[in-house]
Amino acid sequence: MSDLLAARSQMAMSLGFHIIFASIGIAMPLLMVIAEGMWLRTGNATYLKLAKRWAKGTAILFAVGAVSGTVLSFELGLLWPHFMEWAGPLIGMPFSLEGFAFFTEAIFLGIYLYGWERVGRRAHWFAGWMVALSGVLSGIFVVMANAWMNQPTGFDLVDGQPVNIDPVAAMFNPAAFQQTLHMTIAAFLATAFAVAAIHTALLRRDSESDFHRKAIAIALSVGLVAAILQPISGDISARFLADNQPAKLAALEAQWQTEAGASLTLGGIPDEESQTTRFGIEIPYGLSLLAHHDPDAEITGLDAIPADEQPPVAIVHIAFQIMVGIGFTLLGVGLWGAVLAWRRRELPTHPWFQRALMLCGPLGFIAIESGWVVTEVGRQPWVIYGILRTEDAVTDVPNLVVPFVSFTVLYIFLAIATAWLLYRQVVIEPREEERQTAPDTTGEPGYAGS
Repeated sequence: MSDLLAARSQMAMSLGFHIIFASIGIAMPLLMVIAEGMWLRTGNATYLKLAKRWAKGTAILFAVGAVSGTVLSFELGLLWPHFMEWAGPLIGMPFSLEGFAFFTEAIFLGIYLYGWERVGRRAHWFAGWMVALSGVLSGIFVVMANAWMNQPTGFDLVDGQPVNIDPVAAMFNPAAFQQTLHMTIAAFLATAFAVAAIHTALLRRDSESDFHRKAIAIALSVGLVAAILQPISGDISARFLADNQPAKLAALEAQWQTEAGASLTLGGIPDEESQTTRFGIEIPYGLSLLAHHDPDAEITGLDAIPADEQPPVAIVHIAFQIMVGIGFTLLGVGLWGAVLAWRRRELPTHPWFQRALMLCGPLGFIAIESGWVVTEVGRQPWVIYGILRTEDAVTDVPNLVVPFVSFTVLYIFLAIATAWLLYRQVVIEPREEERQTAPDTTGEPGYAGS
């Protein structure tokens, strides 16, 4: 394994691991505060129990996300020193703001976890909202830095070096809005469907559980809203790529030739040698219509991109198809649930719907991983688009295979420990509580007062 491949593999593994916890950290607090808000409005103790249970799970995942995020911050300097030397003055601001948001989230999460009997209900709910807001902002700031790598701005380039640096302009680069919007919605979509799937599996074991019914109702509501918004966000992203990163758009759509009225290819396996896509389904004028809202618009193909600046087409195209396919699958299941709920005026309990919902549990996170493959691999061979190549940004230190193996072992250990803790939190502890205490539907104090 070459040092470049080892560095890229280690960074990909670290990002792939961390992004799951980052996404949950963005979305889970919203479910938590919605449950508490329902308790405040209705007085139903089940909502309070749900908020407390989700808060404990959020804390576990927050801790693991903090560890994996810290590792990533070290890897940026250790594996990509030439990138950090070049980009540090430009993207230091969003990383600093992310640190501020992270500490704010940690402080208010502590208040939320340990303040049930110590602060008033309004102050406690406010703390929950601050956790939710800080989690979203933390994700936005990090994605802003990544967006800058796709659309570097905020400086003048003189003799290959950045001068007249403007960190604010760099942070609010042209790619920031579409990329942060898409990632934030994806986090809510993936997390909400995962939570709904888990509680659906538990509801099938205990069909009379009001706890799981209310959890599914909240999670599905958030998931459906996110599923409806995500195609709109995807449309914004596609039009941005058409104007600013034509090579990435051509790769993810396997568009080999520059042409007007370009077709949209669904599925298929790209063959880079013959520059064809086998087994794909073509929709006439579809790509031009999606990218420019004009069926006759010209789409830049890979034939217009120098060979040494083309991304790996097969990887990017297949990852993009997986992401889009999952997105529409989740939208379909969400709408199916909404129709069933509207017809029966209650939570959908149709066996086939429940099976479909459980299968959807991991799909959102698979879509997120695929989306980041599209974002990162689709930018290759550039680490800073059009300016710094990935091979020029990697460290000069040899023997990167050893840290790659070491960090792989660390992440496996963290994954096993997290899975066990969540299993205890979601499955074992509720069963123990049910055996020790009788169901309480009359309400419980939960707060120090108002």
